[in-house]
Amino acid sequence: MSASHETTTSALGLDALGIDAKCTVFHNMTYDQIAKHEADNNEGVFTANGTFAVDTGKFTGRSPNDKFIVRQEPSQQHVDWGKVNQPTTPEVFDALYAKATEHFSKADKMYVFDGYCGANENSRLKVRIITELAWQHHFVTNMFMRPEYKDVVPGSGFAADFTIINACKIVDEDWKEHGLHSEVFVIFNIEKRRAVIGGTWYGGEMKKGIFSMMNYYLPLKGIMPMHASANKGPKGDTAIFFGLSGTGKTTLSADPKRALIGDDEHGWDGEGIFNFEGGCYAKTINLSAANEPEIYAAIRRDAMLENVWLDGQKVPDYYNVEKTENGRVSYPLYHISNYEPTSSGGHPSVVIFLTCDAYGVLPPVSKLTPGQAQYHFLSGYTAKVAGTERGITEPQATFSACFGAAFMTQHPIVYADLLKKKIESHGTRVYLVNTGWTGGAYGVGSRMSLKYTRKCIDAILDGSIENSTFEEDPIFTVAVPTTVEGVPSEMLNPALAWADKGKYTSMAKKLAGEFHANFKQYILPNQTDYSSFGPKVDA
Repeated sequence: MSASHETTTSALGLDALGIDAKCTVFHNMTYDQIAKHEADNNEGVFTANGTFAVDTGKFTGRSPNDKFIVRQEPSQQHVDWGKVNQPTTPEVFDALYAKATEHFSKADKMYVFDGYCGANENSRLKVRIITELAWQHHFVTNMFMRPEYKDVVPGSGFAADFTIINACKIVDEDWKEHGLHSEVFVIFNIEKRRAVIGGTWYGGEMKKGIFSMMNYYLPLKGIMPMHASANKGPKGDTAIFFGLSGTGKTTLSADPKRALIGDDEHGWDGEGIFNFEGGCYAKTINLSAANEPEIYAAIRRDAMLENVWLDGQKVPDYYNVEKTENGRVSYPLYHISNYEPTSSGGHPSVVIFLTCDAYGVLPPVSKLTPGQAQYHFLSGYTAKVAGTERGITEPQATFSACFGAAFMTQHPIVYADLLKKKIESHGTRVYLVNTGWTGGAYGVGSRMSLKYTRKCIDAILDGSIENSTFEEDPIFTVAVPTTVEGVPSEMLNPALAWADKGKYTSMAKKLAGEFHANFKQYILPNQTDYSSFGPKVDA
């Protein structure tokens, strides 16, 4: 290995963090160096095409109940405290931080990544992430923006704005006394600009943890952080895709006709939109070359698979979900052939809210007024399906404010107000696209064809949808086009797609009621009331 990527704790200033080990520190390694460490450490296996694959243990997803933020001045005035942003004390943080730094001070080696979160130099966070596993170093190398090594080499003057110490191999035996929920801990100290992780190996904690901090810092500067994907057309027009996991945010933004800016986290400032990340983190369930060719082709050397089943020849089987339905792949953005090299673009002409409606009552595409845009942004609706022992299924509404409540550090209205200002200032059109069910609820109807969804997206992006006649949905009050090129007209009106119109109306009213019940939390004193822009319960 090149000596330039081997250094010491003192050379990197880790002693100032409380880490004083005599071991070698591997710093911002190249992909070939990372692969050698992963192999030498026996941390996983390389698949038939050279992609590294790892299992993350019992945690195959984030552990939101174990995420805490230190409650203290002045940040506590801005944090939306509750189930998402759970408070803990400075004393608990200090105790677990000391435990983590002591652990690393006894390490025989460690990995440090220095890089950026955010393509815009004026608003990015310089991040430092310290890990004890090479594959975790691989993950953050994929997911954050990779600087030239000369810009972070010891002596370069690189100073992190936020540091994560990932001591995944230790646990908190005193979690009950500390007021935590388990021996696992993911704790952020905004004032100290540090976080500490223990007990979980899942890489997504680092990615989403820094995203949560961007969601704290950027609104204080008037910049809109977004849990959204983005792409750019041949003429430079840009589009934003908001959506929760499973709605198609990654899939639909990976469009061969448009350049991918990013697939998950972005900012919107006075210059336009910009990616927070240097890579993509896609679900792999049911992935194939036919249904998602761009993502499928991105899974090659330097990408990393998590919790994906491999056959005897070490070929991934994306239809096998014995390990988890949350199999993932991370890869550098340039693995997408038509990626946007600047990771940025101008102000978006279009914002698309994606929902997977398992009730089967929302139209496949509809246009929103500015008021409806605020209502649906705060609602953040999608649906999940629950099964019974008899195999009878019923959809369950899920509301996640801003299409990413789990990562929103401030109150949702802060982000809604920012979005309102942005779309009004730039004349951005807003649409709601349903990638869920049609012709009936889950178990009766069928999933929207990806082919037809892409036709709806194409019509939005090229503007041809504006040539259609629009009709108001009698319950959801959104504007529904009567024609979209390439989409059967009977699919555009959800009521017409149901064989039993009475059941359709009953199900639509049920979902409307769910919207109303959820939205009551956003009817607050001295705040704009957007409830009148929601569905009509008594329609």
